[in-house]
This record gives sequence, C-alpha cells and structure tokens, in this order.
Amino acid sequence: MHTLYSADGVYRVIDQAKHARAYGLDWLVITDHGGPQHSRIGVDAVHPEIVAARAELPDLLVFQGLEWNIPNAEHGTVFVSPGPNEVTVLKEFERVYDGSRMPATHTAEENEARAVAGIAYLGGQVRQRHVDAALMLANHPSHRGLDSPHELRAWRDADPSVAIGMEGAPGHQAGGIPKPHGFGGARGYYYLKPTAASFPGFPLDAYRSWGGFDWMTSTVGGLWDSLLAEGRPWWITANSDAHAVHLDHARPGPGSDFAANGRNDDPVYSPQPVVDGDFWPGFYSRTHVGATEFGYRAVMDGLRSGRVWVDHGGLVDSVDARVRVAGGPPGAGAVLGGTLTVRRGTPVELALEITLPTTPNWAQFVPGLARVDLIRGAVTGPAADRDSFIAPRTRVVTSFEVRPGDRKLSVRFDLGRVDEPYYVRLRGTDGNRSRPGLLGADIDPCGPAMDVDGDQDPWTDLWFYANPIWVFPE
Repeated sequence: MHTLYSADGVYRVIDQAKHARAYGLDWLVITDHGGPQHSRIGVDAVHPEIVAARAELPDLLVFQGLEWNIPNAEHGTVFVSPGPNEVTVLKEFERVYDGSRMPATHTAEENEARAVAGIAYLGGQVRQRHVDAALMLANHPSHRGLDSPHELRAWRDADPSVAIGMEGAPGHQAGGIPKPHGFGGARGYYYLKPTAASFPGFPLDAYRSWGGFDWMTSTVGGLWDSLLAEGRPWWITANSDAHAVHLDHARPGPGSDFAANGRNDDPVYSPQPVVDGDFWPGFYSRTHVGATEFGYRAVMDGLRSGRVWVDHGGLVDSVDARVRVAGGPPGAGAVLGGTLTVRRGTPVELALEITLPTTPNWAQFVPGLARVDLIRGAVTGPAADRDSFIAPRTRVVTSFEVRPGDRKLSVRFDLGRVDEPYYVRLRGTDGNRSRPGLLGADIDPCGPAMDVDGDQDPWTDLWFYANPIWVFPE
C-alpha cells in the first residue's frame, strides 16, 4: 500500500485503511517508497497517521513498513512488528541499506552484498529485541529481470526468518483493463524488456504476466519450484500496490511539493475519474494467512510459516489442504507451509476442502472455480548452480474438476508410499484462459496463458495459488 508519503501516491493512511476494512481485509502494510525524502521525513511523518488508523480501526491490523529499493535488484516489502522502536529500525535500515543510498562507485557485487547485509541487519534487530519481528518479500520480481536466481537464494540464506519469499502476483492488476475503459496496458505493468542490468538468463516470457501472476510463480517447474526443490522455505504472497485507484475521483493536492515536504498534499476531488492501474486493497488481490489469533505477531508468524494462499477476484472462499498418513482423522496432517515426516514406505494422502463463493465479488458476479491442479516436485537439495531456475522433476500430477453450482470441493487423493522427499502445491482457475505450460504439456498440460498487452481484463482470468506442503521420509 502506498500513501501520499510516496511521490506517486495519492491517499492518506486512513483512506487506504478504511477501504481495506470495507473490502474485507483484516491486515495491511503501509509501504511507501524508500528514498532520500522517505528516510529523512516520511518514516517519522507517516507514523502518527498509522497510529491513528490503528486506534480508529481496532479490527484492522496496520503495519508500518517501506518499499525497499533493493541494492542491485528490484523492490521489496520490508515491515516490522509495532512497538517503540519500529520507526527507529526502519529509518536506520533505509538510511544504510536502501539502493538509493548506494555510492555510484559500488560494483554490482558490492551492492548485492549490501542487500544481504540489510537482511542480516533486520534479523539482528529481532535477536536484540529491538523489534519482535521483521519480514522482507521481493516485489514484482520478474518486472525488469533484475532479481537474479542467485540473489533470491542469497536473500533467503542471509536470514530465512526475515527474507521469506516473493510477490507471486504483482499489484496494478487494473493496468490490463482494455481501452476505452482502462489503460489498455498490462496487468502489473509487466510490459518491459530486458536491459543491460537484467539477468541475461531469463527468457522474454519472464517479462510478462501469466494469468495475472509473475512468471517465477506461474511456471510449473520454473524458478519458484527450483527454490522449493532445495527443501527450503520460499513463500508467495499477493498485494494491491495501490497508488492511485482506477476510476477514483481523488488527485494529489495541487500545491504538492514532494521534494521539499516528503509528502504530497491531501487529495482533492476531481470531477473526472482517474484512469489508472490500481484497485483498492482487498478489492481484487488477497493474501490469506493462517493465524492462531488476531494480532500482529500472529499474522507475521503465519506468513513466516508459509500458511498462505492467494487469490484474485474472490475466486474461492477458503482452502484447507493437509497431507497426512492415509486414512488419518480429520484435522490431522501437515498444512500449508508445513512438513509431514513419516517412516519410509508409509502411505500418505492429500485431504483438500475448498469452499466456493456464493455471493458476488466486488465486480458484482459470483466467480466460478473450474479446476484445481495438484503439482508435485522432488526435493533434490541445494542447487549446484545458484542461478538455476528449472526444477525438472516438478509437474502437474492430477487435476480436480469442479462442477457448475458446487459449493465445495472435497478431495482425498492418494499420494502413494513415501520413498523420497517431495512437496506438493495447489493452484486453481476459473478455466477461462489456459495453455500448455512453458516447459511442455507433459509438465503442465493446462496452465495459465500469457497476458496479451491491451487485452487483459483481470476479472475474466482468475487464479489462486497455495504455498507448498513438504513430505520427508525418516
């Protein structure tokens, strides 16, 4: 979420918070752009507004964070748990480790090392009890091709309790609404081409979205799976990245001087609706976190543990996925982000319960889930090449069809006897746009289609993705 403390932001904190609550969210993170004005003015100035929003909306958890300019890479969401030191920690982190503060003489390797040091710094602040928790997620990782596979691995390895994953689906989903009603551009603004700074190994396909999701997430057997195949956590989330909302009537105050004030003036009414690329928080993109209670630490613990599934357009209401010993009781087994460890040769099964929506979403129609895909990949250990982005032993193993009018999908699927470590993950679709996956129909017979510039109505191509569950023999 961005506010008027970002140079390209329009809204006050309370504007974003009230809309988030109205559209059904329980939590959100305020992440204004890092940079000189933000570290000098914005971190301090936005804090009282965040505190006020927490007081006015006690049933909404409002985190303070920032959108980190990762040295030598793209952006990242960084946020900490509320407390007396949240501003101090964020300010110092941004002052020392933001990419905008790196000396021009730095080499790419020096900047990569500074990013790793920044993540280690956040972990140190937690261990020293300056903050209870700190998290980092890589944002829109394929947008410009800057986030190389070895950098993702380096961030994760620097402190897996802080660097927990990446944005599986970018914000700016309204950017794909066709003209004349929208930009007629690209979902997530994924319309760029590689530059000299991009990782040279990425194909051109990586610079486009696939069913609204990032190429790293949407490719079965691709980069996300190559990380999961190492047996290490790397989770996905989704966000709105809202700066200016499509068809809203607010514009920045006409006297705004961001360079001097570190903020734009309060928004003013415009008689003409704005044609822009963003939705209000919760209106389209949702990140669902399994939490043990309602609280800041519980949400951060759920994110860190990978108890997360994401969806667009309210495609499904709930996902309960468990891997358990075959025939086990209801409620048993490992959930999203978890690990089931059993004796070698033990038969195990997937128990899946998905509740389907019966009321309209915010576009005023009831989405229809058509199919759920079960994806399985072998855990083969650390990659010999840290720039690898292929997991050749990952594929769609089966699909579950959903009949029109069903209100629930209940599945018990035999995963066989455990003879090697592996993981399973799930994705689902409304079935409107599909094609064989990038690595071939034998890997992914019916995956998302590449989004076509100028014709990417986000409401007609809905998907959900869930984080993996691991199975390990002992």
